[in-house]
Amino acid sequence: MLQNLSIRNFVIVDHIDLHFKSGFTVLTGETGAGKSILIDALELVLGRRADISQIRHGCKRAEISAQFDVSAIPALQEWLAENALEDEAGICLLRKIMESGGRSRNFINGHPATLQQLRTIGEWLVDIHGQHAHQLLMHSHKQCELLDSWAGETELAREVAISYRHWQDLCQQRSTWEQHNEQNLREYETLTWQHQELATLNFSPEEWENLQIEHNRLTHTASLLETTQFSLESLSENETAVLSQLSTVITRLHSLSDIDNTLAPVCHQLQSAQIQLQETVYELKRYLQHLDIDPRRLQETEARIAAVHSTARKYRVTPETLPDLLKTTRQHLEQLGNAASSEALTEAEQSARDHFENLAGRLSKIRQRAAEQLSEQVTEAMQTLAMTGGCFNVALIPVPSGSFHGMEQIEFQVAAHPNLPLRPLNKVASGGELSRISLAIQVITSKAGTVPTLIFDEVDTGIGGRVAEIVGKLLRQLGEARQIMSITHLPQVAAKGNHHWRISKTSSPENKQLPVSQISKLNKIERIEEIARMLGGESLTVATRQHAAEMLGYKESDC
Repeated sequence: MLQNLSIRNFVIVDHIDLHFKSGFTVLTGETGAGKSILIDALELVLGRRADISQIRHGCKRAEISAQFDVSAIPALQEWLAENALEDEAGICLLRKIMESGGRSRNFINGHPATLQQLRTIGEWLVDIHGQHAHQLLMHSHKQCELLDSWAGETELAREVAISYRHWQDLCQQRSTWEQHNEQNLREYETLTWQHQELATLNFSPEEWENLQIEHNRLTHTASLLETTQFSLESLSENETAVLSQLSTVITRLHSLSDIDNTLAPVCHQLQSAQIQLQETVYELKRYLQHLDIDPRRLQETEARIAAVHSTARKYRVTPETLPDLLKTTRQHLEQLGNAASSEALTEAEQSARDHFENLAGRLSKIRQRAAEQLSEQVTEAMQTLAMTGGCFNVALIPVPSGSFHGMEQIEFQVAAHPNLPLRPLNKVASGGELSRISLAIQVITSKAGTVPTLIFDEVDTGIGGRVAEIVGKLLRQLGEARQIMSITHLPQVAAKGNHHWRISKTSSPENKQLPVSQISKLNKIERIEEIARMLGGESLTVATRQHAAEMLGYKESDC
């Protein structure tokens, strides 16, 4: 239940703090005073996208907050707990801040929140029936949504729509495959041949690197052999070999180190150099033993390199990316293979159709029962709304091929008089009749819902007199179980409220050019004045006031 609504710097509202109670609350006032602004503010804090043009002129930001008692909604409390947004006191405080720079921020119980989270909470808390709801009833898809909501099967209806879309997607895939079957088969054959060629090449980046190294070595074997032999001769095998000369030097210096021991370190370093050179000679000899001119191996390597280059040029890629091409080709083949079977596609399509028809069949049975109940209750309500003998019917027109809405089209039908046949609502109902039927539907469907707060925004447009009084009674009865708010211009409806708020427009004390919307809760005397104004305009008479008091059920002593 909505407990408090606080608005700051919103459109023509300077600051308003409202405290609501249970029961039936009416909000009245002159046209343009700002009655619908309250609805707009509430819709914003319940997740509607903000518009900076709604910030009051001259202000840097607007702020709206709404406090709800959610202690009687365990499902919402669980959702708040799961999202770490709960309040231990069973309170849900929603807050929106809109800044003139375009930024807006949302909060749930003091925690930052997203618009989607606000919308999710709003579905639990408030149901707003706009003044143009009767116009929406003219559309078949809206009639379908209303019936499914009345039946409590909006989730099943959503599943039906999803399954129908999936079925149609598979139909399209099969149709496309059949249209391009020959092209797909040619592509499949080409890719199969390409994959086989690449797989047979059995090539890898590591092999390519090794081939480059081996080919370079094989093409320079003669130079390597010559240089290695020259190095061995220079180091150890000719008469002036480095090792021989170094040995002589070490021997002579060693004999002199007995005379001057400062030469000992020099001898030690030369001996280390001699050992390293000897190891180098051993390594060169081992290298020379394995170094051999092998024209056959060179030919094999060059042939392998040529084959890799040829394949890479053929597919217009570099040799290094041939393995990636093989992988891509394999994946494409798998995709075509999965889609290349008409039987597989047909089987998947049939399975999707069976799933859709199963869900849609369940929904049809539920809709049939709900349609009978809704037809009966709206027809009964019409008798009290100056449409005696009228009949309302929810028709389920079969759609054999199915649609997003299931296996039938929902059509609201009405007969305004007992001797008239049922015809579609949008073809036979006058403006006044449509308003009354729409109001009856909204009140009846609201009774079946679980949302604790219902707001009716001038839904009584187009009616008056005795019918308006009946509408007021209906809303007051609804207020016995739910929190009901109604913005109205009808004194007959306003007089039935448990609580009465008046919205008025004045000038700002700071700037006489700027209008300011104000709201006040009316006492008995003020209610009589407001109902009298709604009855007789600005010039009020004693008779008008007496009439207003009678409508309110006040005794003379109460006034």
